[in-house]
Amino acid sequence: MIEQFKNIVNIISALAIPLMVLLFVVYGVYKKVKVYEKFIEGSKEGFDVAIKIIPYLVGMLVAIGIFRASGAMDVLVAILQPITNLIGMPPETLPLALLRPLSGSGSLGLMSELMNTHGVDSFIGVLASTMYGSSETTFYVLAVYFGSVNISKTRHAVPAGLIADLFGMLGALLIVRLLYI
Repeated sequence: MIEQFKNIVNIISALAIPLMVLLFVVYGVYKKVKVYEKFIEGSKEGFDVAIKIIPYLVGMLVAIGIFRASGAMDVLVAILQPITNLIGMPPETLPLALLRPLSGSGSLGLMSELMNTHGVDSFIGVLASTMYGSSETTFYVLAVYFGSVNISKTRHAVPAGLIADLFGMLGALLIVRLLYI
C-alpha cells in the first residue's frame, strides 16, 4: 500500500505543472483569448511592479539579515526544539521552518545546506524540500504585494499566512513520515 502511495505521489508530482500550463492555454484558446499576447502583457506589468517593490525588498532583506546575525534565530530554535522533538521533526529542519515565512532565498540556502549535509534522498533532505514547497514566504509576500499598493494595515493577512505556513510544515512532516515508514 505504501509503495502504491509513493507511485501515485511520483506520478502526480511529474504531471502537475505541465498539466496546469496546458489547462491554462487550452482554456484561454477556448475563451478566444490571445494567450501569448496576454502573457507578454502580464510580463511587462510584472516588470513595472518589480521596480516599485525594490524598496520593500531591500527593507525585508536587511531585517532578515539582522535577525539571523543577531543570534535570535538560534535562540528561537533552542526554545522550540522540545516541541519539534515531541512531533518527530528533526531539529536540523527547524531553522528552515522558521526562516521560510521570512525569506525565500534564505530558506533555499538552508534547504540546500541540509541536502548537501544529509543527502537529497535522506529523510531530512526530502522533508526539507517538501517543507520548502509546502509553505510560502509570508512576510516577503505581504511586504511586496501590500507595499506595492500602499496597504499598511494587514489585518488578518499575517495570522492567516502564518497558520497556513504552520499547517504546510506539519503536512509536509506527515506526508514524508508516511513515505519513509
